[in-house]
Amino acid sequence: MNADAVKSLQGRYCNSLTEYSRFVTREVVIGDVPMGGNNPIRIQSMTTTDTMNTIGTVEQSIRMIHAGCEYVRITAPSIKEAQNLAEIKKQLRQRGYTTPLVADIHFTPNAAEVAARIVEKVRVNPGNYADKKKFDQIDYTDAEYQGELERIYQKFSPLVKICKEYGTAMRIGTNHGSLSDRIMSRYGDTPQGMVESAMEFMRMCEMLNYYNLVISMKSSNPQVMVQAYRLLVETMVAEGMNYPLHLGVTEAGDGEDGRIKSAVGIGTLLEDGLGDTVRVSLTEEPEAEAPVAIALVNRYVERSRKSEVGSQKSEVGSRKSEDEVQRITSNVQHNPYEYKKRHTYEANAFIGGHMVPRVVVDLSHANLKDPAILSDAGYIYSPLLDKYNMGEQSVDFVYLADQLPSFNFPGNLKQLYDYPTWERLANKTMCHPVFSLPEYINAEDRSSALNLVKIKPADIDSEEFGLLPLDKSLVFVLETDALHGMADQRSFFFKMEEMELDVPVIIKRSYKFESESPEVGKSESGSLTTYDVERTTNLQLYSSTDLGALLVDGFGDGIWVDAPGVDTKVITSTAFGILQATRSRISKTEYISCPSCGRTLFDLMITTQMIRSRTSHLKGLKIGIMGCIVNGPGEMADADYGYVGSGTDKVTLYRGKEAVKKNINSTNALDELINIIREDGNWIEQPVN
Repeated sequence: MNADAVKSLQGRYCNSLTEYSRFVTREVVIGDVPMGGNNPIRIQSMTTTDTMNTIGTVEQSIRMIHAGCEYVRITAPSIKEAQNLAEIKKQLRQRGYTTPLVADIHFTPNAAEVAARIVEKVRVNPGNYADKKKFDQIDYTDAEYQGELERIYQKFSPLVKICKEYGTAMRIGTNHGSLSDRIMSRYGDTPQGMVESAMEFMRMCEMLNYYNLVISMKSSNPQVMVQAYRLLVETMVAEGMNYPLHLGVTEAGDGEDGRIKSAVGIGTLLEDGLGDTVRVSLTEEPEAEAPVAIALVNRYVERSRKSEVGSQKSEVGSRKSEDEVQRITSNVQHNPYEYKKRHTYEANAFIGGHMVPRVVVDLSHANLKDPAILSDAGYIYSPLLDKYNMGEQSVDFVYLADQLPSFNFPGNLKQLYDYPTWERLANKTMCHPVFSLPEYINAEDRSSALNLVKIKPADIDSEEFGLLPLDKSLVFVLETDALHGMADQRSFFFKMEEMELDVPVIIKRSYKFESESPEVGKSESGSLTTYDVERTTNLQLYSSTDLGALLVDGFGDGIWVDAPGVDTKVITSTAFGILQATRSRISKTEYISCPSCGRTLFDLMITTQMIRSRTSHLKGLKIGIMGCIVNGPGEMADADYGYVGSGTDKVTLYRGKEAVKKNINSTNALDELINIIREDGNWIEQPVN
């Protein structure tokens, strides 16, 4: 795919930009759990045990299946592991588990050929399967490029023929960090390169009349991942293909970060009806991944059902709405395959323009008699000094509605009040009004600095909208109660661009989580209940999907997550996590840590926590933590520094993609990494609490 081919694409990577509509793909047979077509979105994960540890792998697979995995992937780095898949499969079947198994293959075609005779599916990475990845800067002539493709065809076609003979499915899984030298030389480290890497192998399969394929475009950067999948879909359709999509953000990390980053990437695509199977890659036990994937996917089971009912009632209206959005996107030349921040003016030298997106939290129901309440919003009050200390995750606005605090706020924290209350304030310094649309049009008194106006996407087509007095104090707070709220809000941005309106927009989403359990709140010991954990996880996943899907396309100058009943501290952390995952606003260190597998050469969970404990104060640095070399150096393309397993108790340290210290003892590896960071002038001393 050359540059001209990319330019010729129409940006139509999904069925609809306005209504939820699942993109229907070819059905692929994987054991007795088919994927694609009209089948449910499947859930899967990958074992972390040594594949030669048969009992351990079987036991872990069973835990994964009980957690909700419909496919279990197991690494097969060499022939001996590939052969042992037969024993693992035998023991699982003897214990009554028929879940399809997937062999994960990277550098070893002969292992893939063994595994394809045993398991229901094999995964190959085109970047390192029969291709060269030495990170050399090599120029390929057209003849040399074609010669490499022919060489790859000779090495790849035996596997395809075995898969055809045994009815084995195949995933062609491209990784952003492991593109071959040949692809890099022509396309660079880009979504286009990722797509072409897969398309080359897909074309070879079709030449051999093999179609039992699943495709993935993984990256640790959700923005790159989203662009690559979108580009893949339109490229496939242009060539008459519609293979199922395996969705995942690779090396997402652990805890809150891993869930938010995964939801931004996976959820953005699910919103547009893309995806046939999901794997959430967390640096945690693999059975912890399936519940997160299920929570992401379940939203669309209900949405699909409701959308089908709604489409029967308003098919003509929906078609008109979609045609309107397609017309608008053509006019504004929105490009879903590259990031471009929407142009806005800078209101009050604070929001919009080149400013980072702002964060709003609602404190209208909090105890506004105690300054300590602001700690949940990132402002730590010291009674002894009578002053506030800001952190890297201190919010920019607090919404107080009509509640007046009985203490002085920090001098740099802006307060938002409903217009009638704001109008009565004696001192309006750092205080700004929030209007309804009619209130703003009819108001006799407005702020000279900043006015926030609540608006819904449909309002842009109303007569009232045309009466808006436009000046550079105006900021929209965009709300929605639509079932497909992200698309509803996205259509507003499209229309704003068509109308050439550069008003900054704060995206607001509201969530209510009803408890199905009587055990709501904290337990008697004060610890979080299962419901609290579930509610927190759902907030992270839903808001990351809804807001992240807009931010990755450059829409939004601020975010406002409203979730009554959820701790403000959780909301604040989630909001900043979304901005971090979308690369919109960096407030902490980013860890690109893989989820571990049978190739891993150290305990990733313990190591990640150890590295995090000593480097989490290095705001803006990206540190890769990889269990082995498979995607290690490649994923360093998106990391400043890398900590990669290279042997038993051995670690290789990277600066970008350059290995600067090889095979050092793991005991000293973290100190050595810190020394490298220090030598580069990127180290700061950890603040003392």
